[in-house]
Amino acid sequence: MVSALLTDSVHTSTLLRFLVPVLLCPALAVCLSTPVPSSSSSSLLDSTRLTKAAVPEMKTELTPEARGDVYMARKMYREAIDSYRQAPADSAVVWNKIGIAYQQLLQLNVAKKNYEHALKLDPKYSEAVNNLGTIDYAHKKYRSAINRYRAALKLKPDTASYYSNLGTAYFARKDYQNASLAYQTALKLDPDIFENHSTFGTTLQERTVAEFAKFHYYLARSYAKAGQNDRALLYIRKSLEEGFKDRELFLQEPEFEALRGTQEFKDLMTLEPRVLGSGANSK
Repeated sequence: MVSALLTDSVHTSTLLRFLVPVLLCPALAVCLSTPVPSSSSSSLLDSTRLTKAAVPEMKTELTPEARGDVYMARKMYREAIDSYRQAPADSAVVWNKIGIAYQQLLQLNVAKKNYEHALKLDPKYSEAVNNLGTIDYAHKKYRSAINRYRAALKLKPDTASYYSNLGTAYFARKDYQNASLAYQTALKLDPDIFENHSTFGTTLQERTVAEFAKFHYYLARSYAKAGQNDRALLYIRKSLEEGFKDRELFLQEPEFEALRGTQEFKDLMTLEPRVLGSGANSK
């Protein structure tokens, strides 16, 4: 009888030691009632799934400027302007971007006012100075454009796009020597400068020229001088297709000397001219 009581007492004590922590910690009861997986990897997988389910994904809200940048990349310029106008009004960068959006809409006078406002906020903001140069260029005020690009280079030297624009302004004035020097400097700073066609960002690069055949000839010469033979050959072809008539220059100019021994160059020199359009309209 005593032995039975002692046995029951031991069992009761053991049971209480087990139940008390369970009662105090319901989560433990859940854990204890859950079947144990057969492998540790499945246990880790279940834990990961539980964590992902418990924590919602965080979504980053775009700032008005960032949202405007997205619209610009999609060429939705009016929507971009609306977004930029919700950004802080004391940002020269934002006012400059609004100017670019208006310029893409061909509202040049409105674009100019925005660039000028950007410069009021930051008189040393070279991108706005450069972009004002593109407005002058669009109005065929090439001398004024040259002065703008030079001013931008004083504020931010070694900027390839400014040299590219400077060269194009010189080219428009038929100052081919200075145009060629500016193009060569641009290529040294950025070997891909003439292959970048995006107008998205804070700096505009001028692409409008009146004589594409001659323009591509000078690009071919600049690429050849820089040792970029593949691109030099590409622009030789473009210049010939667009009606460049001074074919002898390719055989005489020292920049093309390294190309003359290649089969590609020889083939180009034997091709019949294939004019795709007048110099003013070809692109």
